[in-house]
Amino acid sequence: MLQTFDPTHPKPLHYASAPTPPVSSPGSPSNTASNATKAAPAMCVKSHHHILIVTGPAGCGKSTVAKFLSARYGFEYVEGDDFHPPTNIEKMANNIPLDDADRWDWLILLRDQALAALTNGAKGVVVTCSALKKKYRDVIRTARLYDEDPNANVHFVYLRASKETLLARVGARQGHYMKDAMVISQLAALEEPDDAEIKRLKDVEIIDVTGGQSEVEKLTAAAIDSILMTES
Repeated sequence: MLQTFDPTHPKPLHYASAPTPPVSSPGSPSNTASNATKAAPAMCVKSHHHILIVTGPAGCGKSTVAKFLSARYGFEYVEGDDFHPPTNIEKMANNIPLDDADRWDWLILLRDQALAALTNGAKGVVVTCSALKKKYRDVIRTARLYDEDPNANVHFVYLRASKETLLARVGARQGHYMKDAMVISQLAALEEPDDAEIKRLKDVEIIDVTGGQSEVEKLTAAAIDSILMTES
């Protein structure tokens, strides 16, 4: 993500226009079937080669949601932050945003890690990756071209939260390299999934994560259950 944060001349925050489809959020009509969203030992998913990419800015809860999905469906879990090279981590720890050059190899590595897990027998993979820009999501979408299964399915779970929520959550972290300034720069660079991704590609689910963990898990499970059961 091309992030440009200058402490002396900050850019105004820019939020992409909200997509047309409804967001999974507390109390929305599409999320009333709570019985289907209870966490359980790995659910039965018939078809293989599902790749779920949990995305969003720092503080949105990517790791928590991804671990929940991994346990729910019996998918392998890949923590994107673990694959950043030391130079990337050092930059972020010093409040220096990553640019495109820092991210391309990382994105390709995450895509290839997911494909390797599928090749080695995983029936699905859950990957955490901020993927704030459409072109970054497009890099991961190419997994379909490289996978040995022509029916491979790539879906993005975009976790949406307000600036205030993100800053509060990041501020509560102890010893993490991601600081407030990095959250601000990520929000400035953020390109929320657009209509082309949601309506034409149909591979993005948007989840409101302002509620508690239990509510977020229910919303996420309802959305992904529908996808996996339809494609299985």
